[in-house]
Amino acid sequence: MKKTKVFVAMSGGVDSSVAALLLKKKGYDLVGCFIKGWYPQGFGCDWKRDRRDAMRVCAKLEIPFITVDAEKEYKKEVVDYMIREYKAGRTPNPDVMCNRSVKFGVFLKKALEMGADYIATGHYVRLRHLGALHLSEFDPLRCKAPKWELLQARDKNKDQSYFLWTLTQEQLKYCLFPVGNLLKPEVKKIAREAGLHTAEKDESMGVCFIGEFNMVDFLKKYIKPKKGKVVTAEGKVIGEHEGAVFYTIGQRHGFGGGGGVPYYIVAKDIKKNLLIVSDKAHEKEFYKKEVEIESVNWISGDLGARHLSALRCLAPKSPNLLKARIRYRQPLQSCRIIIPKSTFQNGANKMLSLGNSTILIKFSKPQRAVAPGQSLVIYDGQRMLGGGIMV
Repeated sequence: MKKTKVFVAMSGGVDSSVAALLLKKKGYDLVGCFIKGWYPQGFGCDWKRDRRDAMRVCAKLEIPFITVDAEKEYKKEVVDYMIREYKAGRTPNPDVMCNRSVKFGVFLKKALEMGADYIATGHYVRLRHLGALHLSEFDPLRCKAPKWELLQARDKNKDQSYFLWTLTQEQLKYCLFPVGNLLKPEVKKIAREAGLHTAEKDESMGVCFIGEFNMVDFLKKYIKPKKGKVVTAEGKVIGEHEGAVFYTIGQRHGFGGGGGVPYYIVAKDIKKNLLIVSDKAHEKEFYKKEVEIESVNWISGDLGARHLSALRCLAPKSPNLLKARIRYRQPLQSCRIIIPKSTFQNGANKMLSLGNSTILIKFSKPQRAVAPGQSLVIYDGQRMLGGGIMV
């Protein structure tokens, strides 16, 4: 029989190395793929070293190695998006867009064109096939049942489901996540025992594909600095900044307030180029209990929204709670989803397609540092239901 062909996204790190190793042991026909993105000049990116590390792992595993060029797509869908969002005064989430448009976009497309049956990555997340599970619940809505759902990784400290909320059923049916059931120490142990040199490699941090670099220095190449005032909530001027667009809600700064008192950015006025700050004692006055999101995606497609409406907790006083987080690694927070009345047809308990509508997330407790442009991701137990962009 023809072996199942899997194209593995090889970043040069230990997670993708072990993903390839595990698939190799299971007998898959593998191709190791380094995805080449767009890299800013003068910022010391180590992509050539990472590519070399990925190539060495493929040589050790005796599998072919190729480089997939995604420079144009990465520049357009990630870098340009990031600059555009900062210019508008929002805080972008480039890793989410990198996954949507590059890893599970152009890479998936090119892999399938080259004969892949699946793609695999080193993401810490679990994929579950539903089959006919709960089919009876969906029949009354006359919708096709979903086949795939994403679950949090076994290693909650490494879980990366937050960055995958944009994925769809059409993408997930081609995906494999081999390390989702492993703890990070287990992954490193497997790599060490297999003699993979990436076992002791430092973990990559920073922006997807680019790594760590000074974001403000990078943005200054595209956005002209413009000095403005830093003011307290009471209107007292305590300092000066280089441009409100370079900062995000929740950042800590001194801003020349004197006495070593730390201040936290609680709001921005982009038109007036103002940063509004507060000390720790009064920062809670700016926490938000309700957050609106747009560009909403449910992992189960439109059915996910319909099912959520008909079968779960949408009334504000409902006792049933979901969970959500507004930043990576934030502990999950209890919340309810408030669906606008306009999405219900003739008062019936059936939802129309949400389309591009916004929805409201109401938290049980006020949330700190709600930054427009960042992702809010929703969970039901272990299942990641989907998410959206905070307005």
